[in-house]
Amino acid sequence: MDAANAIVVEKLCKDYRLKATATRSVKSAVLDALRGRRRASVLHALKDLSFSVAKGETLGIIGHNGAGKSTLLALITGTLAPTSGRIDTRGTISSLLELGAGFHPDLTGRENVYLYGATLGLSRRQMRERFDGIVEFAGLSEFIDQPVKHYSSGMYIRLGFAVAVEVDPDILLIDEVLAVGDVNFQRKCLQKMDEFRGRRKTMLVISHDLGTIQRISDRILLLDQGRIMGIGEPSRVVGEYQALSRRSAARGLQREWGTGEVRITGVSFSDGQGRATEHFRWGDALEARIAYEAARRVPNPVFGFAINDAAGRLVFGSNTQIEQVDIPHVEGKGVLSLRIERLSMAAGSYLFSFSVHSADHLANYHRLDNHFPISIECDRTFEGVYMPMRWEVQKP
Repeated sequence: MDAANAIVVEKLCKDYRLKATATRSVKSAVLDALRGRRRASVLHALKDLSFSVAKGETLGIIGHNGAGKSTLLALITGTLAPTSGRIDTRGTISSLLELGAGFHPDLTGRENVYLYGATLGLSRRQMRERFDGIVEFAGLSEFIDQPVKHYSSGMYIRLGFAVAVEVDPDILLIDEVLAVGDVNFQRKCLQKMDEFRGRRKTMLVISHDLGTIQRISDRILLLDQGRIMGIGEPSRVVGEYQALSRRSAARGLQREWGTGEVRITGVSFSDGQGRATEHFRWGDALEARIAYEAARRVPNPVFGFAINDAAGRLVFGSNTQIEQVDIPHVEGKGVLSLRIERLSMAAGSYLFSFSVHSADHLANYHRLDNHFPISIECDRTFEGVYMPMRWEVQKP
């Protein structure tokens, strides 16, 4: 293991064997056993992960629920064993992986603090030296001698975070600590993380708060369905995650149909300067390149588009016929470009549909409904589409 790295993960896999449903009959169970069938299915939680984390680096981890983020941290901390692959770490590890993890509900807060320290190999004297700082950070001096089973979720997470950071580990693993707790506690957590970064401690942080995780991370790792989809510069990887989220949300609204004489084979978006993107700001220009293919010569086709909101409701639509763009015929492969000079919709996610049909609208050659997501940022507050206006109060 390179001395410059705090964590090295190589070809890491984690599988879970899922039990068969309880609704099986005795007869089917016996027959399956005689035939050698295995009813249990396998969930591949993590699939062939390889990456490294340098000493002093903060690595943010993002992804949808079920992507494998928490499983990854549990494997690194050693509470789970990998199915295959290996993990090498250098230095002491402290973790806050889930609400109340490592706490015994019948023990008091004080007793749990010392118990947690013991699991990390710290002596009782070392924990006594840290104890006051832990209680002060958690803000639980009135409740530290009460059983933690009586704690609220916010009290649990405050004590857990306080212990995890005050034991002064070399590597700190945090799973969604900012999702629980009030604003003041979140601020204290961020200050402590900044302090850790300043001291060149290594941190792995899971969060759905994209703004915060961009701010605190040196790099971000994107997981999806147990695989690494991206790792690198925070804003770039967050953009990839947002694009992945838009595509995932669009799947339930997608529809493809048509007779097939002309087919739309691909669509790509770029901004007014020709940079490929699916993320725009209000007022930006948008260019779309629509690739098509016609199996035979098709006269006077009409290409159209529609923009729907995230719920599939129509915002705007037009076509080459409405805009009086004459296309005498298409044959073979070709590309058509569309330019919208100014995006005027409110902030949010939108779904583009593209179509090609006959001039008399009787034949739909190909339609791709809600297949192409984009997002728009906007500092203005309004609903729907922005229209310039002027208000004037009339004197009585």
